[in-house]
Amino acid sequence: MPLAGGSFATDANTIVDGIARWIDSAPLRGLVDRFGGPWPDGNLAAVLGGLDDFSGRYWDFRGGRERPEAREPDLDPVTTASVRAAADALGLVRAVPPARARYAHLLVLGGLAHACLRRVAYAAHLLRRGVRVAGEVAVLGSFRPLSEAERRTLAAAGVTGGDTEVDALDAAVRLAFGVSRPAEQDGLDAGHPHHSWSSRTYRPAGTPPVRVLAAPSSEPERRRAHTADTQRFWAGHARLASGDEVLLVTAPIYVPFQHCDALRTLALPYGCGIDTVGADPAVPDLARLPEPTLTPGRYLQEIRSAIRAMRALYAASTADA
Repeated sequence: MPLAGGSFATDANTIVDGIARWIDSAPLRGLVDRFGGPWPDGNLAAVLGGLDDFSGRYWDFRGGRERPEAREPDLDPVTTASVRAAADALGLVRAVPPARARYAHLLVLGGLAHACLRRVAYAAHLLRRGVRVAGEVAVLGSFRPLSEAERRTLAAAGVTGGDTEVDALDAAVRLAFGVSRPAEQDGLDAGHPHHSWSSRTYRPAGTPPVRVLAAPSSEPERRRAHTADTQRFWAGHARLASGDEVLLVTAPIYVPFQHCDALRTLALPYGCGIDTVGADPAVPDLARLPEPTLTPGRYLQEIRSAIRAMRALYAASTADA
């Protein structure tokens, strides 16, 4: 199924049409029916609100916690198969290659330690295989503390001494691009990680500059920086122009929701085209790196994330209507 909002879309009407197709699709309708929910009545805004509420009751296994702390639901075999089939049809399972050979910028989205290693390695692989980037490769994260499990993941890959997500991303850049120290550094230590930021730019031979950026939170009293915060913060540092095409690298399971976040934070305000891809596990460089088990609960949680991201994108797309 095409990404909600469409790849490279910058027009609000095109984005809304794409949201409607994804939301009103047979796989999502079938999944809601499988969990006993009536399909919400009303226009697209009402349906999005209803699905947000429904998924909050039945598919939210985090309860405000970080993803590794989410519980796994006890589902029967038929429901498990239905979840996996729906996730595949909705674009959360299979990796799709970039649609273009050339982009203005390449963004790598941060995450858990294993994701930092895999996504940065995939970005380096794309550059080696001929994807051209006119501007920079930006690796986006935050000062989220690493868990003990993440530290063990990094240690197994030969990385020690990191304390935060951005440390894991920095280590991943050094491993994947063969660099040892940044050419430029900047930042602000505000005394609290939710307020602080940092920027480290590497200049590997034969590739565009690689910037590792830790963003502050837009709601520092409530939470750490999230994906949309990192994208907005990067946009404030990059010289984006209307018509620029930006490639985002994440994991397949997060493509639908993070694509919508990028449309909201980059495409609508800047007029940038967005192509969002998941790191391909078949790439040899990724085969040696740790990969988590993707369970039915994980897929349901990220289908909910996609619904919520589309609700926010719809609101932004129709704000002036």
